[in-house]
Amino acid sequence: MEVVAIDLGSNTCRVLKYDCQKNQKIAEYEKIVRTANSLTVDGTIDKEAQKRVINALLEAKEKIGFKGAKIKAVTTQALRVAKNAKEVLQNIKDKTGIEFEIIDGETEALLTLKAVKKRLENLNINKNFVLVDIGGGSTELSFYIDGKIFSKSFPLGIVTVANSAKNLNQIDKIIDEKSKDIVQFINGLNFKIDDSLEFAATAGTPTTVAAMKLGQRYNSYDASKINGTVLTVEDLNIQLNRLLEMDKKKREIYVGVGRDDLIIAGICIYKKIFKILNKKKSITIDDGLREGVAISLCKKF
Repeated sequence: MEVVAIDLGSNTCRVLKYDCQKNQKIAEYEKIVRTANSLTVDGTIDKEAQKRVINALLEAKEKIGFKGAKIKAVTTQALRVAKNAKEVLQNIKDKTGIEFEIIDGETEALLTLKAVKKRLENLNINKNFVLVDIGGGSTELSFYIDGKIFSKSFPLGIVTVANSAKNLNQIDKIIDEKSKDIVQFINGLNFKIDDSLEFAATAGTPTTVAAMKLGQRYNSYDASKINGTVLTVEDLNIQLNRLLEMDKKKREIYVGVGRDDLIIAGICIYKKIFKILNKKKSITIDDGLREGVAISLCKKF
């Protein structure tokens, strides 16, 4: 009754070992691999990124132990668009024995929403909600309204934005352009976004900002305290300014090695979503795609 769920994103490799009978986490693993690092250059996943992914998976295998567990490995935007996706996944399989499935944006959004909904219920939040999942290569927006789900994936991610811009002005210009489709999607919905709709956020940017607000550092990150943390636009501005005032070494203490430019881009995307939705606060949720994959996999036993 144990499963291993693997989420290979455009920036991070996240692994979860889960006990289906007890309905709880056994072990988890996370590593920054920057899968999409070369996508904006030549449209491929380069050799160095592949090595980082393979090393992370082998390390996760060793630390968590996959033996006897049912494994489900999924990957998202970077591999959806990479010219060499087939070759990359075959290389990963040859080196690790793990076979990945490229899932589409809608599937990604639904699995993530499943995990977030469960976490919100655990927090005694049983309302309609809108969820933003700010990933490395894409951002998913999902509405849960009276049992119905409306979701869409947009090619707006922290890795691709960070790799395409040299300063905050360029970041904002890219986000403004790429978020037009988000506005169009929301305008096409047949319901009103008002104060009764809870705003939830998941992925590395919201959880990192929440951790900084709570005084946590990257190495002392505690998901149990992150879940349910309320963030406002003022919180985003405070933590963005803190990061901009720090040198690179100090930033890494709070956001991890190789993540500082990505989190800065992510905060800018997050602020834009706040503005589009006209929301004053959001609830931070640590659970995401890997948890959704695990929950779905458990139902197949």
